[in-house]
Amino acid sequence: TVGVLTQYESVLLNAYVAKDQFWGLDTNDGGVFVLPPRERDQKGFEVYRGTADAITQNIDFLDSIEPEYVLILSGDHIYKMNYEKMLKHHIAKGADATIAVLQVPMKEASRFGIMNCDKNDMVQEFEEKPAHPKSNLASMGIYIFTYKTLRKYLLEDDKNEQSSHDFGKDIIPAYLDDNKVLAAYRFKGYWKDVGTIDSLWESNMDLLKNDNALNLGDPDWKIYTEDVNALPQFIGENAVVRNSYITQGSVVLGKVNNSVLGTNSFIDDGADVQDSVILTGAKIGAGAKITRCIVADNVEIGPGVVLGSADSDHIELIAKNVTE
Repeated sequence: TVGVLTQYESVLLNAYVAKDQFWGLDTNDGGVFVLPPRERDQKGFEVYRGTADAITQNIDFLDSIEPEYVLILSGDHIYKMNYEKMLKHHIAKGADATIAVLQVPMKEASRFGIMNCDKNDMVQEFEEKPAHPKSNLASMGIYIFTYKTLRKYLLEDDKNEQSSHDFGKDIIPAYLDDNKVLAAYRFKGYWKDVGTIDSLWESNMDLLKNDNALNLGDPDWKIYTEDVNALPQFIGENAVVRNSYITQGSVVLGKVNNSVLGTNSFIDDGADVQDSVILTGAKIGAGAKITRCIVADNVEIGPGVVLGSADSDHIELIAKNVTE
């Protein structure tokens, strides 16, 4: 059983996730459930107050399932992990909670929540973005909890008006204060936090590298997505395409280099797309030049328009009514 917790501008995401037949979750026993927030802020908007509160608001849902363990994930990270191995690690350690960790360069450790562990990888201390880190084991925001214990801590946290209702800032420190057993689970592989426009662009560019660690073509670990039943991509006779992913239904008449094209995108004659991500249904007009940009779904770029620059350290987001 999978619950997906969404709130801001979530209509398209909810519709996409709800097509559970594509994820192998259209079963009579379990399935995928979209779980919006139930509480309102001072302006009347339905919100989750924090990562822990998002789970607390759905305790009734969890209680109905009667789980022994709960796996909690962030929705803006890209990686491939076998959660069954992490669960076995959690059980073997007799842990109340297990946190997936990734070794990062020591000079970058101050950007992350850091787990300080003993020689057996049992968590002794958690530091949120420490100025002088003692360890380089960064929390990945992936948790396995023994549910009975987690439920107690969530309800206590919900009553605390001083809490930010966050796993990293509140729940994990509370576990440590009470000497609960916390284990670290070391992950080795590609992991990317795509919570910003720049990092989302970087993750797409990573797919195009020769040493790409996130292999989309691995037959033993397929990446499932919606089948849009589009025609094959079409590459025109004057088109030039280098080191790029061209998705089904796309038409390329111009130049595309080191870029990712989404389904049914259109690159007109003479257009030049460099180091960019062109999303579903977007159209790039004749003679337009797009460099280091993310062009959102169904956006149309007019003929001759120039957007982005190879020298810029900023990624341009081109969306309807939005340019960043």
